[in-house]
Amino acid sequence: MTALLGVASCLALATTHLKAETVEEFYKGKQIRAIIGYSVGGGYDTYTRLLAAHLGKHIPGNPTVVPENMPGAGSLKAANYLFNVAPKDGTVIGTFARGLPMEPLIGGSATHFDASAFSWLGSISDEASVCVTGANSKVTSWDQAKTTEFTVAGEGSGSDPDIFATMLKNLFDVKMRLITGYPGTNEMTMAIERSEVDGRCGWSWAVLKATKADELKNNKLHVILQLSLREIKDLPDVPNVMAITTTEKQREVLRLVLARQVIGRPYAAPPGIPKDRLEALRKAFDETMKDPAFLADAEKAGLEVDPVSGAEVEDLIRGLYALPKDEVAKARSVIVE
Repeated sequence: MTALLGVASCLALATTHLKAETVEEFYKGKQIRAIIGYSVGGGYDTYTRLLAAHLGKHIPGNPTVVPENMPGAGSLKAANYLFNVAPKDGTVIGTFARGLPMEPLIGGSATHFDASAFSWLGSISDEASVCVTGANSKVTSWDQAKTTEFTVAGEGSGSDPDIFATMLKNLFDVKMRLITGYPGTNEMTMAIERSEVDGRCGWSWAVLKATKADELKNNKLHVILQLSLREIKDLPDVPNVMAITTTEKQREVLRLVLARQVIGRPYAAPPGIPKDRLEALRKAFDETMKDPAFLADAEKAGLEVDPVSGAEVEDLIRGLYALPKDEVAKARSVIVE
């Protein structure tokens, strides 16, 4: 009995100690892994490395944030890992394709997560995407795209380039063929430069104009279509996809699929992390978005910062999952081959 009482007493003390550990005590001296669902050099990678350089100083205990690339299946590998495998203690965060939260709802890829259950930290920016073709492509405008066969690069089911290409082909009967399986932006860009493919649909305009300004100026890249619910002011001579619709079905599908642009650069932690650590990570994310040093580095890199909070991302995703089933079915029918 004495031994049992001693064990019980030790357990009680251990439990009290665990409960008393503050967020600062937990994170002090630790590393936070920032999983990137793409290869080095693309937009998601660039944004995450910028975030990692500043986020830790806003988290109690000032942990070091270490970027870690985990490409595969258009970032689906990273999303599945974050949800199912990563420690649920607040030491792992990650980013993946902005469209993946929609995959369990309207997609056809092998998702193993519940998007509404992620611990959402926020998004660095909302996003506008474009369709682009290379210098050697016969297609240099949307009018030509409607009548000329051409190929576009993709990353994997659920990624923007794959979703947008399939959607455009089915909604507008475009003669577009998807070549998928590229690990990320760098590889797709090289494929365009080598004329392995004509172009890509689903390229962030903010990243494109920051990293490929010379190519755009010298007509080595042609922007043929805006993929955004709102007009891109920089591209007055390029048609917006909403402006070329002719049916209500097209408009309904586009509104649902392009809603992902609001969470253009999303960040999440695994589900079920302790509430106080989630609150600390969300607060740190919000503070980083206002940090003058972070904003200065973003400006130097030509990266746009237009943040969306974790709570707003969570509300958006829950709202999308509450849409009428017939509207969701229409969208799914045109983005799944």
